[in-house]
Amino acid sequence: MPKQVIFLMLACLILISPTEADYNVVSYGAKPDSTTDATQAFLRAWKAACGSARAATIYVPRGQYLLKAVEFRGPCKSRLTVKIDGTLVAPSDYRALGNSGYWILFIQVNKLTVIGGTLDAKGAGYWACKNSGQSCPPGARSITFNWANDIVLSGLTSINSQAIHIVINSCNNVVMRNVKAIAPDQSPNTDGIHVQLSTGVTITGSTLQSGDDCISIGPGTTNLYMSNIKCGPGHGISIGSLGRDATEDGVQNVTLTNAVFTGSDNGVRIKSWARPSTSFVRNVVFQNILMQNVKNPIIIDQNYCPNNQGCPRQSSGVKISQVTYRNIRGTSATQNAVMFDCSVSAPCRGIRLQDINLTYMNKAATSSCKNIAGTSSGLLVPQSCL
Repeated sequence: MPKQVIFLMLACLILISPTEADYNVVSYGAKPDSTTDATQAFLRAWKAACGSARAATIYVPRGQYLLKAVEFRGPCKSRLTVKIDGTLVAPSDYRALGNSGYWILFIQVNKLTVIGGTLDAKGAGYWACKNSGQSCPPGARSITFNWANDIVLSGLTSINSQAIHIVINSCNNVVMRNVKAIAPDQSPNTDGIHVQLSTGVTITGSTLQSGDDCISIGPGTTNLYMSNIKCGPGHGISIGSLGRDATEDGVQNVTLTNAVFTGSDNGVRIKSWARPSTSFVRNVVFQNILMQNVKNPIIIDQNYCPNNQGCPRQSSGVKISQVTYRNIRGTSATQNAVMFDCSVSAPCRGIRLQDINLTYMNKAATSSCKNIAGTSSGLLVPQSCL
């Protein structure tokens, strides 16, 4: 076959092969200098990619891009990938992000993959405002996914968020892997990841260091799987607080496996307000966990009532059942390493302890139980109070 014919055939194959359309934010006017506002350039790139009839990639090259509060709205025509090799920086004046509660918001987007990149929300000024007792904006969550489905978030690093780093709200089928969320341990309300009203969320291989929960699990969370998590400093991994509202969705089918907690204020925690509610927690597994100098390695607190406002002399209506703690070992920073403080009106049921080995200052720690029923098996240090 003549070489010219072969060349023409290959050229035709290339022309008819489906390829992704690429949208470089620099081509839309973004400058990687950390001072030129790139918000509109990013929105122009998003509009073009979102309207593409074929799969599209928005590319953010190396450099620092100044972004104000921005909303990337769907639905889009095809699958989208956002590949970030640079750093997105918020304005140095925390007030520039406004009162919406968001910095970067993806809303009503399906089949979206976000790869790599760093988000620097420059939250220190906002934290100072909060700690001073002044009147401050509500604080911006760094990256939020609202009403989104089939989402992948991979290799993202978020630092110094004003408030929560990553929010998954009202989503289905979300995979987060190799994510980092980092803020000082005294930064207020800087949860690493918050999930609520969502189904089918997987979080793997992530490092979370914050001034609040490493992962907080809110009402309406179902089928959440977490593995290979490093947590600390921070407030641990918490289901709750639940039961703030009288009518509230519950949490079910949650697994945490292969995790390390280091110097955190809590390990695995379930927390509910001490007042009536229709909420519940059921079918939860915490297993294969190492605690390193953690203040409350295992805790259920159903008497959460901050500042004794709105709930004194009441009890939690949140029903907690079928929770398993398996192969949890390490050191507690407090003598009472296992604390189950359940509701007098809705006692915990079906709690299982299996192979627990937690010490305090090289001695066996202690445990305490209130309003709880369950079973224990295997090695149990401290001795089970069930």
